[in-house]
Parts: sequence; C-alpha cells; structure tokens
Amino acid sequence: MKDQSEKQLVRERRRRFIGQFYRNNRAAFVGTMLLQAAISNISLAAAVVFKMFVDYISGESHMALLQICLYAVGFLAVYVMVHLLNRSLHPRFMNRAICQYKEYVFSELTKKSISSFSREDTGRYLSVLTQDVTDVEKNYLMSLSHIIEYVVCLAASVILMLCYSPVLTAASVGFALLPLLAAFATGDRLAEKSRVISDRNEQFVGEVKDWLSGFPVIKSFQAEEESIKSFKKVNIWREKAGSDYRRTYCTINILALGASTAAEFGVYFVGALLAQKGMGVTAGMITAFIYVTFRFNKAITELPIYCGMMKSAYKLIDKLAALLQENVRSEGGELLAGLHDGILVENLSYAYEEGKQALWSLNQKFVAGKSYAIVGASGSGKSTFLNLLMGSFDTYEGEVLFDGKELRQVQSDSLYGLIALVQQNVFIFNDTIRNNITMFREFSEEQVENVIRQSGLAKLVAARGEDYICGENGNGLSGGEKQRISIARALLRGAPVILMDEATAALDAETAYEVASAILDIEAFTRIVVTHRLEEGLLKRYHEILVMKNGGICEKGSFAELMAQKGLFYSLFTVTQNENGRGES
Repeated sequence: MKDQSEKQLVRERRRRFIGQFYRNNRAAFVGTMLLQAAISNISLAAAVVFKMFVDYISGESHMALLQICLYAVGFLAVYVMVHLLNRSLHPRFMNRAICQYKEYVFSELTKKSISSFSREDTGRYLSVLTQDVTDVEKNYLMSLSHIIEYVVCLAASVILMLCYSPVLTAASVGFALLPLLAAFATGDRLAEKSRVISDRNEQFVGEVKDWLSGFPVIKSFQAEEESIKSFKKVNIWREKAGSDYRRTYCTINILALGASTAAEFGVYFVGALLAQKGMGVTAGMITAFIYVTFRFNKAITELPIYCGMMKSAYKLIDKLAALLQENVRSEGGELLAGLHDGILVENLSYAYEEGKQALWSLNQKFVAGKSYAIVGASGSGKSTFLNLLMGSFDTYEGEVLFDGKELRQVQSDSLYGLIALVQQNVFIFNDTIRNNITMFREFSEEQVENVIRQSGLAKLVAARGEDYICGENGNGLSGGEKQRISIARALLRGAPVILMDEATAALDAETAYEVASAILDIEAFTRIVVTHRLEEGLLKRYHEILVMKNGGICEKGSFAELMAQKGLFYSLFTVTQNENGRGES
C-alpha cells in the first residue's frame, strides 16, 4: 500500500512538471499535432502517385500521363504547404514549452530555504537546468511528435493497404512483427542509459564548478597539471556514458533496419506469388505496398524506441521533482504584518541529526525595535540560532513566536518579507550598483538615495555613479562596499527585522567597525547580530548581549552588566583585548 501511494505521488508530481509544457500553449500543441498527423498522411499519399506512374509504365493504367503529373504536382504543393505551416508552428510550441518548464523549475527552486539550499550542491541544479532540460526536450517533446505521427501512419497505412489487397496487407502486417520484436527487445535500455548520463553529467558539472571556483588556489599551488589530469579522468568517465547511450541506440537501429529489410523482402515475395497467380496484384500496387510497408515498418519499429525515450524523460523529470522536494520548508497559512511586540523564543532545542545536538533549551525575548548581539566561541550555536529565526529548519523543539504566531505556521513569503539577512558572503550580480541595491525592482529616487546615505555608500556612488557595473560577484568592489550594498538592500526592503551573521568577519577592523556601526545607527528596526568581533564601542550600543556556549545561552545583559559579572563574556572580551594589545579589537 505504501509503495502504491508513493508511486501515485511520483505520478502527480510528474504531471505538474509535464503540465508546464501545455500551460497557455494548448492551441499551438493541438495545431502542431494536427500538422504532424497531416504530414504522415500526405507522405503515404505518395504511394498512390508511385502506383499511378508504375502502372502507366507497365501498361496496366488507362490514365493519361498529364493527369498523373497533375496529381504529382498537387501532392507536392500540399506537401510543401503543410511542412511550411509546421515549420512555423512547431518551433513556437517547443520554445514556449521549454521556457515554461524551466521557469517552473526555477520557481520551485526558489521555495527552498536559504540555509537548506546552501547545504546542497548547486552543480546538480546547473545540470538539470542545462543538460537534463535538453534531454527532456529531445526525449519527451520530440518523441511525442514522432509518436503521434507514427500512430496516425500505422492507422492510415493499414487502411490504404486494405483498399489494395487484404491478403497482401495480412502478409505485410505479419512481417512487420520482425522489426517490432527487435525494437521491444532493446528499447527500454535507452531509459537507463539516459539516467546514467544525467547522473554523471551532474557530477561532472559539480566538479567543473569546483575547479573554476578554486582557480586561484590551483594557480597559487601550481596544481595545473594535476587539475588537467583530474579533469581528463572525469571527462572521459562522463563521455563514456554518452558513448554507451549512442552504442545502444546504434544497436537498436541496426536490428531495426535488418528486421525491416527482411520484412520488405517478404512483401516482395508474397506480392510476386499473388501476381503470378493472377490475383489482381499489379507492379504499381507492389511498388505502393513496398513504400507503405517501409513507412509502416518504420513506424512500428521506432514507436517502441520513442516510447523508451519518453520513459527516460519521465525518469529525468521524476529525478528533478524529487530533488526539488528536498529541504523545502513546510509552512502554514499564518501571515505576518510587521513586528510590533517582538520575537519570543521558548525552550528552543535543535539537533542536525540524532546525537548531534546544536541548541539546548533557549529562552529569549527580542523586543521589537531593539538591537541584540550574539557572541560566543566557534561552534557554540550562534549561526544555527540565526538560521532557526530565518525559518531554515522546522524540526526544532519548543517555539519561535513572531508577535505570538508560531514560526512553523507562518507562510514563507510572509516570513521573508519580515526579515532581511546580511551575511558574511555577499553575492553581487554582474550589474549596476543601483540594480544590486534594488534587486531589479522599481523604487523612487528618494528611497534609493536615502538608503545609499544610510548604508554609507554615498562616497562610492559619488565616485563611480549608480550605473557602475560591479563585475562578476562584485569583483570590482571592495569587501566593505559589498557589505554596504547588502545593508542598503535590507534597508530598501523596509523589513522590520535585520539579521547579521558574521557579516564583518572578512573585513579589516576599520571597515568592519564602520559597517557594524551603520547597522546600529538604523533605529526602529529589530537588529540581531552574530559577531566574533568584540569592540567595546559597539558592544556598549547594543540593548542586550547574548553569550552562547555549547548550544545554550549562558549569560545575557548589557555590556556593563556582563563585564561586572566577570563570567564567560568577561573572559572572551579580556582575551580579545590582550591579543590586540589595545582597547578595541
């Protein structure tokens, strides 16, 4: 029963993905399929024209040659017209189908939480959005067109052959079993070969992504030769899967061609016997039968192949659907309209996996509009705590309440509309400063200028202008400039809660101080800052400091209160001052 329900779930997910091909695209699809059917029938009509010519040559036809030529010209005119229509409509259907499919995949991808997505291999998504999409287009959409064409061809072929000779039709259909058996014996192998290609391509893309990201390391350690050897090994391994697929496809075609040729010989043999016995079979009829039989055999041979390709497309779609279901935040229907009271954490505990407890019974109230620093040694649970406030995990124990609404019951869009996250690694698009601040949305000049001033970007904008192209991942900007853009983004959104996770860790002391100070200067926002930098001037400005150790909050209070306690915070702060040899770290 469980296996049946899982299969039903897989089918339902698959239908959602396949449905994207036809969304707002049904008219083009129907038109394309009708044209495919017309092409199939028109191709068979050529057999009638061939029969006319051969019977005229053998003296068995009473039609005039001019009349036969007119039929041939009419056939060619219709043939060209239908193909021109198909040339216009089919690419339009395919283009919209693939665009909508990729857009749906990307929209489903955006439903993942920030933390869960960061734990996944992005190479997998690069693979499914490039190579796998190409394979789905070929194995599903192209195969679908051929399947409809061949099904119509089979029906039309049988009708046409029956009109000429039921006996010869029976023989043709019987001989057609030869290529059909050959196709069924090998067709399903393509699906498995295609899945292997997808899996290997996924790993190949991931490794190439690693090499490109680690290019500075490769160069600095002079590891170019080793990298080339490694690339060569993975590349050969990836292409071997493609070679296996092509070899299997060729084997199927060889068997199909041999069986089809044998079937045609059989039709000639039976036709010759019937003509010898005077059973009304003419040379033109045998010629038409051979042409129709060729089309019939081609259809009956390739139908199982294209059905096998459809199965391989289903496997790729199922794989993608399952991948997109991983680490998706479960959510309720509650909406958050700002933060008026605050965030209440009660008895919060969390474990990444059994036996690896990350947080223990946290209790804390973050009052709306106040600022909080979270400090502690590496591994104390600071970032995990922040991730839970972002809704990254829902398997925690206890409660996280935003104005009394439990986080697990809140819609993701509503939650992310409330919170702005500023991280250590700021991603900058290869676009203008303005677009990186606005995230490509429309805001008034006054709003943009205001956040530029508040975030400390005024000097950069004055020097380079809002239209300055930042470069790939902001390689034209300094670390501090990128962080200020991140702060400007957060301010422009107007989200009432700002979370900072070690945002200044990679900056020099002076720049880090300026960025952190800019956050603290922003009033009316709830600011929760995870930091390892213990600058006295900044710490005194927080309304409350939380000190974490081994997944729990061991101390909390203002800077003065914590220093007076002479506990863990006092030790951490003192050590920091001694290491830096000055009053501020």
